[in-house]
Amino acid sequence: MRLNLYLIRQIVTAMVFIVVSLTCVIWLSQSLRFVDLIVNRGLPIHTFIILTVMLMPTWLSIVLPIASFASVLFVYNKMTADREMVVMSAAGLSPLRLAQPAMIVAVGTTLLCFLMTAYLMPMSYRGFKELQWQIRHNFENLILREGEFRTLGDDLTVYVRAREDKGTLVGIVVHDQRNAEKPVTLVAERGTLVSTPKGPRVVMANGSRQERDVETGRVNILYFDRYTIDLGGNEQEEQRSFRDANELFIHELLAPEARDLAGSNATELIAEGHQRLTSPLLALSLTAIGLAVLLSGEFSRRGQALRIIVAVLLAAMAEAAGLGTKYLAAKSPPLIAAMWLAVLIPLGLSLIALSRNRLRTRPTAAAAG
Repeated sequence: MRLNLYLIRQIVTAMVFIVVSLTCVIWLSQSLRFVDLIVNRGLPIHTFIILTVMLMPTWLSIVLPIASFASVLFVYNKMTADREMVVMSAAGLSPLRLAQPAMIVAVGTTLLCFLMTAYLMPMSYRGFKELQWQIRHNFENLILREGEFRTLGDDLTVYVRAREDKGTLVGIVVHDQRNAEKPVTLVAERGTLVSTPKGPRVVMANGSRQERDVETGRVNILYFDRYTIDLGGNEQEEQRSFRDANELFIHELLAPEARDLAGSNATELIAEGHQRLTSPLLALSLTAIGLAVLLSGEFSRRGQALRIIVAVLLAAMAEAAGLGTKYLAAKSPPLIAAMWLAVLIPLGLSLIALSRNRLRTRPTAAAAG
């Protein structure tokens, strides 16, 4: 029991470090997708953080199996270099017994990955896509920056000199070219941006409306105490008409309906559903591969660099097999069984290798003499 706790503690510590590191790298690369929303639409920092946090389950479902494999390689290689594995093997512990703590961590990682792929990932990704849709297609989320001309579409420009604490806009200029024959320029001392069922509107106070007739060149000026202008209706964009595969839960993917299709056919959705079930098992499979390579066969004091390289290559092959079989299953449903075999066969072979071998120490030249 103490041996298990000792190894589990070291593996989990290394795994947390690896998960945080890989997640930060993915976060930095993926956050570049939102630069356009930040620069051109004035996306506030808190909304940017919410968007990236909503993608976290998707990233973690990919990172966790890799982190489990990498942490096991690191910990067991370190213990081998420190001769701890030699002592444990000399005490009569088999490779399968030495692998037990790592497999316990892998089982916990697998369950966590199942939670991600079955529930957290579709739920969070659905919220992410809805928020992204609102930001890109609904002007309610538009931020009118102080001192900047903001173009809404191709024919409407809005300028705000300042914004007060309560949301009141000061020094408003709106140039409306939606009627090309009679463009309108509105100037007001102050106003308020309000949301309506038909879209956002600006209610202006104490200003003037200048309308120019393109044909005659005549300008009509109207002074007003209160005036409302529509910034763009969104009657046809209130809701999205489809959902991506990442937004669907497993039972929806395995029994797809026509309304759920978003550029994907039913076969592709079913393959995605099975991939949600098989991908968490990679945590078990990759960990078992690493353990089988490091713990099976003869122990050498010269280091295990070659074994680590072999383990990484085998793990990469297992990952590639999972992706390749998913692609094939999306084309031919009978090949869905190959998705499961691509995960279960490496796991089974690795466990067999661990159970049939013992860790041995290579005799030195002096001992041989």
